Amino acid sequence: MPETSRGKSFLISMWRCCVVIFAVMSALLAQTAWAAPPARVLITRPIDTGRLYTLAGNTRSEANAQNDRGRVADALAMDHMLLQLQRSPEREQALRDYIDRQHDSTSPDFHKWLTAAEFGQMYGPSPLDIERVTGWLRSGGFTVNTVYPSGMSIDFSGTAGQVLAAFHTEIHRLSVDGKEHIANMRDPRIPEALGPVVAGVVSLHDFHPHSMRKPRAQYAVGAAADKFQLVAPADLATIYNLSAAFSAGYTGKGQTIAVLEDSDVYRAADWNTFRSVLGLSGYTSGSLVASHPLPPTGLSNCSDPGFTEDDIEATLDAEWASAAAPDATIEVAACKDTVTFGVLTAMQNLVNSSSPPQILSVSYGECEAGNGAAANAASNFAGQQAVAEGVSVYVAAGDEGAASCDAFASVATHGIGVSGVASTPYNVAVGGTDFADTYQGTTATYWSLSNSPTYGSALSYIPEIPWNDSCASSLLADFNKYSVGYGASGFCGSRLALLSGNLAVGAGSGGPSGCATGAPTANLMVSGSCQGYAKPAWQAGASGNPNDGVRDIPDVSLFASNGVWYHYYVVCFSDPESGAPCDGPPVDWGGAGGTSFASPIMAGIQALVNQKMGGPQGNPAPVYYKLAAGSMASSVFHSITMGDIAVNCSGDISCFGSGFEGRGRETPVTEFIGNGALSTTSQTYTPAFAAATGWNFATGLGSVDAYNLIMNWTSGQ
Repeated sequence: MPETSRGKSFLISMWRCCVVIFAVMSALLAQTAWAAPPARVLITRPIDTGRLYTLAGNTRSEANAQNDRGRVADALAMDHMLLQLQRSPEREQALRDYIDRQHDSTSPDFHKWLTAAEFGQMYGPSPLDIERVTGWLRSGGFTVNTVYPSGMSIDFSGTAGQVLAAFHTEIHRLSVDGKEHIANMRDPRIPEALGPVVAGVVSLHDFHPHSMRKPRAQYAVGAAADKFQLVAPADLATIYNLSAAFSAGYTGKGQTIAVLEDSDVYRAADWNTFRSVLGLSGYTSGSLVASHPLPPTGLSNCSDPGFTEDDIEATLDAEWASAAAPDATIEVAACKDTVTFGVLTAMQNLVNSSSPPQILSVSYGECEAGNGAAANAASNFAGQQAVAEGVSVYVAAGDEGAASCDAFASVATHGIGVSGVASTPYNVAVGGTDFADTYQGTTATYWSLSNSPTYGSALSYIPEIPWNDSCASSLLADFNKYSVGYGASGFCGSRLALLSGNLAVGAGSGGPSGCATGAPTANLMVSGSCQGYAKPAWQAGASGNPNDGVRDIPDVSLFASNGVWYHYYVVCFSDPESGAPCDGPPVDWGGAGGTSFASPIMAGIQALVNQKMGGPQGNPAPVYYKLAAGSMASSVFHSITMGDIAVNCSGDISCFGSGFEGRGRETPVTEFIGNGALSTTSQTYTPAFAAATGWNFATGLGSVDAYNLIMNWTSGQ
């Protein structure tokens, strides 16, 4: 070979060698940055069906003898169940550390978001373990529809008979409050060898989280009908300083907010009417799209749900997300409920897609003790994956005060509990406030006597109190001339409270996580082996946040009242069965409240942040808490220090003053059930929970000044 050819060949070889070395080094550096240990095989023994492991905490309280209507036929289809897996402890810790670094502006991993495929490769279970689990499912006759790229969830279908054979639990029909359901009657059991990698079966029943929406109250504190004050988008813009953000060009342009639903909107025309009449149609980039997101591989598990009883929730989520981000695309991502909640299916399919929306909003919830360990884990792991991909997740904290296991009840009986959908460390839990003007007698200071052409009448920010419809509210009691809310001689013991509808578990939710994992020994109560999520580092040390070792909610709050102090949100929802025509002025439209409004609005504000920052921000909560600890805290957050979210209760579980002392013989006992006030102790009255300076269980860090939040965002990173 000529000398020149040899030299050229040598150079080519050296170049190839350098390329290989560079590739290896890059891979090693990437692995070092991600700090992802190898996927250790957790299934190390033969799968012996004679040695079983119980997946505790996964039987609904409704699955009892009173509601039982008998076992279903073995051939009953159980479509699209969800098996929740878990990674090795060292991979779990490595992922948590990496997510912390993703949200630390001083880290080289800051905002290095992962794809779903990278997430699964770096932090999923061992492929060998996944293969053995899917093989076991198939051996039981199940169809494995999809294994998500995360490696953390498996969608599978079968029959009730196959469920009995594989999971050792019967599926029965139940009748609960006049509605028919199916559910497993005992905790599922699986071969012991699978225990280290299987977290639980999320869906062996058709009980699902509920909408966090409260219909407009038909009562108020001595109000005449003409005193009711609807809140329109123009009011929202004034009160929370969105108008300054819009003027600065931050309108959500180029951003997509996905509101997750189990129903389509009733009519897309309602969204257009809402925007047109209420002054949003001038933001011409804003759009509404409907999607039924499919899993990235395998058989479809997301069919069009059509219109369900939650169509009003889908409608208000889309309208009020648009009110906060009028130039954003609002994606109503809806999947039909199977035995798996359609909202969870939509979230799984989106975060496992190749290009998930940057912002998600969830307006549904279920208390941790009722949701069960597997469903809680599903929310936690889905949120964890979302933020690792840069997605911001907002969840309504709840509408039951600190008694989230007593949703829709007239009295709380199960003590303190929070929503398992909202309590994960990987979402922003959004609580609820009300306006203080009626209580303070300052309405004329904050509201104009006339409306603008877009029906706005708010003049400025209005001081806020926690939203609380219950007679246990200290402010309602005081306004109605009672020294306390609780007890036979308090407001809750009055005929006025009974007749006005204030005997109701209705308030913005907050409290400590108590039953995210484990199993309660008492139905719907934090007990037994229940434990809350560990307190995230970004929440620890926040002024006012207790040193309780667990995740506390809410993080922030916004107006969410349904009218007890005259104020409520307007909604264009023209369903003739449960809505109202959107004709004429919006005072004639429908109205409601609840933290299901606050969540999509905060999601809309995040769209403005993302627009300013030029990209996704992952979990916003660490930024909120850092801003709250800084010099700009008072300009970013409205501290809420007056009022509480205590609701009326009965019994001896976290309930003070529920005795019947002082009851006259002529007064029926039934009129005094629920006289107590939810308290952190039954021995003295310590309301669960009161507003206070700094972070508090009633409203978190408080409400936000949207413009100042946007402009100071980098200070919190």
